[in-house]
Amino acid sequence: MNKAYKFRLYPNEKQREVIEKSFGCSRFIYNHFLNQRNEVYKDEKRCVKYTEQQNELPSMKNEFVWLKEVDSTSLQMTLRNLDTAFKNFFEGRADRPKFKSKRYNYRTYTSNFVNNNIDIRKDKIKLPKLKWVKVKIHRYVEGRIINATVSKTPSGKYFVSICVETETEPLEKVTENIGIDLGLCHFAILSNGEKIDNPKYLKKSLNILAKEQRKLSSKEKGSNNFHKQRVKVARLHERVANQRLDFIHKLSKRIAYENQVIVLEDLAVKNMMKNDKLAQSILDVSWYKFVTMLDYKAKWCGRKIHKIDRWYPSSKSCNNCGHVLEEMPLHIRAWKCPKCDRIHDRDINASKNILKQGLLEIA
Repeated sequence: MNKAYKFRLYPNEKQREVIEKSFGCSRFIYNHFLNQRNEVYKDEKRCVKYTEQQNELPSMKNEFVWLKEVDSTSLQMTLRNLDTAFKNFFEGRADRPKFKSKRYNYRTYTSNFVNNNIDIRKDKIKLPKLKWVKVKIHRYVEGRIINATVSKTPSGKYFVSICVETETEPLEKVTENIGIDLGLCHFAILSNGEKIDNPKYLKKSLNILAKEQRKLSSKEKGSNNFHKQRVKVARLHERVANQRLDFIHKLSKRIAYENQVIVLEDLAVKNMMKNDKLAQSILDVSWYKFVTMLDYKAKWCGRKIHKIDRWYPSSKSCNNCGHVLEEMPLHIRAWKCPKCDRIHDRDINASKNILKQGLLEIA
């Protein structure tokens, strides 16, 4: 199993220069071969293979000598990432690959582990072309190193993500099973009756974000004041993102550790985003990220994740007798079953039905 460890980098001036060159070279290679694929398909109606483009890399280094100043494996990984992007596009998992901009977006490059070119000490990490870089190690890295990805956030911080291959032992089995109903008023409603509040980090920061973005719009583009203000806005967005990730990491870990079977609905988040009134709230709650984290953490712990059909009437079915109502408007938060007279909380009833249906399908 592969795991990734992310640490904050503190490069010196020379190392920052090499990192920026690596970003630029990776972006150049990506855009050059993306353009080649587009042109070949336009003229010859065929797809260029990865091996064809890989064989062109040595000749490109002779034509563009500055490509030799960066790690060669990072250029190969960029080409492989482009090939993966096209595979995802053809298989319907992603949009068509686009050209990368050198503006203020998130920048990365990946170097493969070759001949011990990546190593970790107490407070330093060895990276190709950078030698030893100061780093903040907050976790012990276990496993065989596969590659290292250096990234730069829009706020100007440098990070390195170490991908390792390791073996994980599943935790002891537990008897508890849980059904989860994801929502907006509450982030998650569990079948044991627990309601987890939605922290709404973006909504809480919207006023100050709007104020700082108005300041940014009044600055002259490209000026020093513009770049200073851009970093302020980027740091605010980064703070919101970090708060959200911290919350999701802790919650997904707790649920994965405490339950043997975890059942959720298979939500179509992309379709739900088409609702203009709810789009921002859905983005802020980050259901997709939560389910992704819960999925891989459950595998680490030896737990089982099961998703039921999104059209299953979990909210309007009685978890006691199974009676299904014809309609259940969103404003109704509690209802009484006309068949067994039991009063239900809408969300807790839904989570209990999700668990019951999931266990039936697994059985």
